Amino acid sequence: MNIEMFTEYDDVVSVADVANMLHISKVTVYDLLKSGRIFTLRVGKRYIIPKKSIIDFLTVNPSGKRGESVG
Repeated sequence: MNIEMFTEYDDVVSVADVANMLHISKVTVYDLLKSGRIFTLRVGKRYIIPKKSIIDFLTVNPSGKRGESVG
């Protein structure tokens, strides 16, 4: 997997974008962000998620899992 993935998305994505990219619910995205499994920055209540963080997550977790289900 490489940086050419998800070319239709901006370099910084929203929680809704991540849910669409990974085919998971927004609740699951929030769980991944809060657990640190996907790198993010917080600005106030807003999550700033670099697209590269999603690609890195998939590189480490090609099935979207880390020895357990994501959802």
